[in-house]
Amino acid sequence: MSDENQTAEDTMPAPPAAPPIPGTPASAEAVATSEASTELGPQDATPPDMTFTGDAADAASRHRRTMTGTVISTKMDKTAVVSVQRVFLHPKYRKYVRRRKHYMAHDEHGACQLGDFVLIEECRPMSKHKHWRFKQMVRRKAG
Repeated sequence: MSDENQTAEDTMPAPPAAPPIPGTPASAEAVATSEASTELGPQDATPPDMTFTGDAADAASRHRRTMTGTVISTKMDKTAVVSVQRVFLHPKYRKYVRRRKHYMAHDEHGACQLGDFVLIEECRPMSKHKHWRFKQMVRRKAG
């Protein structure tokens, strides 16, 4: 009698409930109570993983690329041209090859002189060609 009125959907068992996701409330009641119980103040607006410790400038400079090279020109105002040499093994001929590239580095105080061996670090673009900053003197030109 009542069996004839039932459809196939009614006779199928309900799918099993999915396991709860870690870190989420188990039910809607838990969501409502957790929202009511926790009110964020102005000091809590930043999530815990976004807090900064220490000097922000120091933290930002830790991940910048650095290179060492020889100053080949100081003719521009507050700019030094640094020649950086890299040595690599040629993949086919198995011979060491030297390549040089010139970088324009910002030298605020004009400390670099021709022939000095210096350390430069990557920074924001300061002009069309200048993306590096003089960081420190490694050694002065002998003589």
